[in-house]
Amino acid sequence: MDDSNDFGVWLGKQLRRQGMSQAELAQQLDVTRAAVSAWVTGRAVPRLEKIRAIEEILGLTTGSVMTLDEVPDSAGRVVWYHRPAHRDGGRELGNPAAFAFDSDLRVLAREATQNSLDERWDKSREVRVRYTLHEISGERLYRFLDALHWNDLEAHYEAAADRSTKVGRVIANGLQELREKSSLLLLRIDDYNAYGLDGSEYGDGRFAAVVRRQLDSLKSSTAGGSYGLGKATIWAASRLGLVLINSTLAEPHEGRAVRRVIGRLDLPWRQIGDDAYAGPSWLGGPDAERGGTACSWWADTETVHSLELARESDAPGTSFLIVGAHDGSGEATTLEEMHATLMEGLAESFWASMVSAEGTKPMLEASVVALRDGQVIRPEERVNPDKYEPARSRALRAFYEGNTVDELTSTDAVVQTTVRLGLPALRERPVGGQAQPTEHDAILLLTPTDEEDDAPNKIVCMRSSRMTVMTRTVSDVPMGAPRFQAVLLAGVATGSTAPDAYAAEAFLRAAEPPEHNDWKKTDDLTALYARGAVTRINDFRTAMLQEARRLVRSSERRSDDGPAALRDLLSLDPPPIQRSPGFPTVRQVEGAVRGDGAWQVRVEIRLPEREDAWVMAPVLRFVTRSGPKPRVKWAEIVPESGCELVEGGLLRFAPRGKTAAFTGVSDVESHPVTAQMAGTEVDLMRPKETDS
Repeated sequence: MDDSNDFGVWLGKQLRRQGMSQAELAQQLDVTRAAVSAWVTGRAVPRLEKIRAIEEILGLTTGSVMTLDEVPDSAGRVVWYHRPAHRDGGRELGNPAAFAFDSDLRVLAREATQNSLDERWDKSREVRVRYTLHEISGERLYRFLDALHWNDLEAHYEAAADRSTKVGRVIANGLQELREKSSLLLLRIDDYNAYGLDGSEYGDGRFAAVVRRQLDSLKSSTAGGSYGLGKATIWAASRLGLVLINSTLAEPHEGRAVRRVIGRLDLPWRQIGDDAYAGPSWLGGPDAERGGTACSWWADTETVHSLELARESDAPGTSFLIVGAHDGSGEATTLEEMHATLMEGLAESFWASMVSAEGTKPMLEASVVALRDGQVIRPEERVNPDKYEPARSRALRAFYEGNTVDELTSTDAVVQTTVRLGLPALRERPVGGQAQPTEHDAILLLTPTDEEDDAPNKIVCMRSSRMTVMTRTVSDVPMGAPRFQAVLLAGVATGSTAPDAYAAEAFLRAAEPPEHNDWKKTDDLTALYARGAVTRINDFRTAMLQEARRLVRSSERRSDDGPAALRDLLSLDPPPIQRSPGFPTVRQVEGAVRGDGAWQVRVEIRLPEREDAWVMAPVLRFVTRSGPKPRVKWAEIVPESGCELVEGGLLRFAPRGKTAAFTGVSDVESHPVTAQMAGTEVDLMRPKETDS
């Protein structure tokens, strides 16, 4: 025992778990209450004979106090604590944070992996994230359920499985599948070289932010997440609302660092007999000082193996075990499909985090493996960014290695330029702080892509840890121009540590919605920054598209490919439409020709505000060099925001709305010419006008 503070924290925790007060221990030891208090607070340590007496009273083996070991049967002292219902009768029929995102494995991979990147410990090494799909049955399943204290949960699940509610239906389906198949799908997310869930049980710290709280991110201004909502996707991926956690800490807590374990169950309000429960429950050691609330415990190796929580090394980081895992979209149902979906999701969001210069480590290494009762079904596969994003990976690697050029001269050249981001003033200037930067130069990289790329001419935007934030199509590209891919790096993703880079990070972070898939107007943006912040974001989006067009057109002027008369056909800018100020108008159209020959477009609408809903017909036409603009049928229309699709292929826009957006795909069979030979134009018409 080399530290009285560590001993005091450990002793206090053992007393709480056994429901023993300091006065009771003092009485059994025949010492004063003040003496025990001095031990617990770290102001003194007991003599050797008292240490041996403490071991006996607490049921520990000889020498346990010296090593601060837990009780031998730590798992046997673990209980489920269910939060009592609110006294005012309020009910939560589910965790609202879980509905902030689409419930699917791609979103889970994005949010969980971003959290791991934000918690990177040793900045000279990569964070390693491993996704393990594991279907268990038979003896392995029984051992797991026994360690989980499943018998103590069944009544709560039965009460919560109310098929009249959304959450209840998901739970009922999970229970039904468990009973019919006698198997359970687990998804474990392990990260290594991360801080781990340190901090106290209930106070500020990583542990409480994840396990106890909602909307608490505890992250810096350069972190990927900012709302504290991303962790909800982990629980949302469980049909049973159940996640177990095993954390190895980079900085010890209570003198320990390995196998800090706790479980959290998110159920809706429920009633069992005369007792009602508010929602969440925790699996852990009972804290007598807080009415039996369950807190984390330092588990033994046998317990973590039984709970399928064993980590492969003592490297710091955390393991989240999702019990009853599923893909909420319904698209991936087998182990093989889920394996593929996770691989694609990781590559889509984090390919840039896995790229590095030759001889250096990337920020992230990610892999996926699938097992069934311990047997490998799909071997562990590491996500290779060059496989999923060859052109963009080449561009980023050239930037890291200083091999970019000023203009496109070859099929593998990478052009580097800058895009200016105006930084608005903060509403409240920091006390004693220096003047904030007013401009930041983001970096735009552009490189040709091959003919097999079915989604060319796009810009992928990112900041901080280089998670993909948004993707934008570059329209108005001449026919003779090369197909390309572009990457925009903003904030500290540029590699800069200057004040403007950190100011840009904070600004763009405030402009991201909870999904982290755009830079646009948000409540956070308007609350933190002075008037004009939204205009700066819109100008930045426009500038990056214009700069990409400039680079491509410069290249196109040096090319002899294709007749000059066709080079300007592919224009997606909507023509000026003579409408009164009180009529819905097309504000912006972005799109590209898909691999199947169809045009896919995204249309943004400006709406004059009024009490009644607008009902309009979206009309798609092909634009050629001369002659009429033939109308093309829609194969699909998908409303995005501010509108809904109604009978007859019409769009109904929300009353009092100001903007709306939808995505549409053309019907190839209705094309008068191939899509590559024409541009597109989208108009809005009243239903009665569509026949004229």
